[in-house]
Amino acid sequence: MLAVIEGFSVVWLIILVGWFVGRKKVLGENAQTVLSRLSFFVASPALLVETLARAQLRTVFAQPLLVAALSAIITATLFLLIVKFWLKRSLAESLLAAMSSSTSNAANLGIPIAAYVLGDAALIAPVLVFQLAFYTPIYLMFLDSLTSGHRATPGRILVQVVRNPMIVGTAAGLILASTGWVLPALVAEPLHLIAGAAIPAILIAFGMSLGTTKPLNAADERRTDILLGTGFKLILHPFVAFLLGHFALGLDGAALFAVVVAAALPTAQNIYVTAQRYQVGLAVAKDTVLLTTVLAIPAMFVVALLLG
Repeated sequence: MLAVIEGFSVVWLIILVGWFVGRKKVLGENAQTVLSRLSFFVASPALLVETLARAQLRTVFAQPLLVAALSAIITATLFLLIVKFWLKRSLAESLLAAMSSSTSNAANLGIPIAAYVLGDAALIAPVLVFQLAFYTPIYLMFLDSLTSGHRATPGRILVQVVRNPMIVGTAAGLILASTGWVLPALVAEPLHLIAGAAIPAILIAFGMSLGTTKPLNAADERRTDILLGTGFKLILHPFVAFLLGHFALGLDGAALFAVVVAAALPTAQNIYVTAQRYQVGLAVAKDTVLLTTVLAIPAMFVVALLLG
C-alpha cells in the first residue's frame, strides 16, 4: 500500500507541475499541444518498444487482455442501450457515448500509472493492444458508415490502424519479444533516451490541460449523458473488470489490482478528437474526458484502498 501511495504521489506531483506551468504560461500558448504530440508520435512509441521487447508475451496475450476486452464491451453495450433507448439519442451519438464510457486513456495516463503505481509499464500493453488494434478501429468503421453515407472499406480501416504510432511501437516491441532479437547498442541507447521523455511529457501536458474548460454547460442539454458516462467509466467499468478478473478468471493480488486500475483509467482524449472529426457527441466526449480525467486518480486511489 505504501508503494501504491508513493506511486500516485509521484504522478500527482508531476501533474501539479504541469498545472502550474500551464497557469503561468511559462512554455507559451502551444506547449500542451507540442508536449502531447512529442509524447504520442515519438516518446511513447519508443517507450512501448523498449518495454515490450523485454516483456513475456504470456503476460500480454493472456487473462489481462481478456478482462480488458470483455469489461470494455460489456460497459459500452450497457451504456449504448441506455443512451439510445432511454435518452433517445441518435445511433451515431450513442456509439460515441459508448466509446466515452469504455475507452481508457491507456497511453497518456495509463503508461505512467503502470510504470509508477503498478511497477511495470508493460502491464498496460493488453489494454493498448485491444483498443488500438481492435476496439477503436471497429468504432471508427461504424461511425464512418453512419455519418458519411458509405461503408468503410477494410483497407481504409487497416491504413488507420498501421498509421497509429502507438500501434507501430506496440507491434515492434511484440516482434522483438517474440523473436528474441536484441537491438544493437547504437539503436537501443538513443531509443532509451527518447523513451525517458514519454512519462514526464505526458503528465506535464495533462496537468496543463486541467482547468482550461468548464464542464456540464446547461446549453448543451447533455448533463445526464455526461454524468452517466463518467459514472460508467470510473465505477462500472472497473467493477466489471473486478468481477471478470476475480470470479471468472480467478485473478487476485497484484494481477487483479492491475486489471482493475487499467479499467479505472479516464476516458481517452482521442474520443474528443473522434467526436470533432464526425461532428457528433461533442459535448459528451469533451466533458466526459475532462471529468474522468480529473476524478480518475482519486478513483484509482479508492481501488488501491479496497484491493490493498
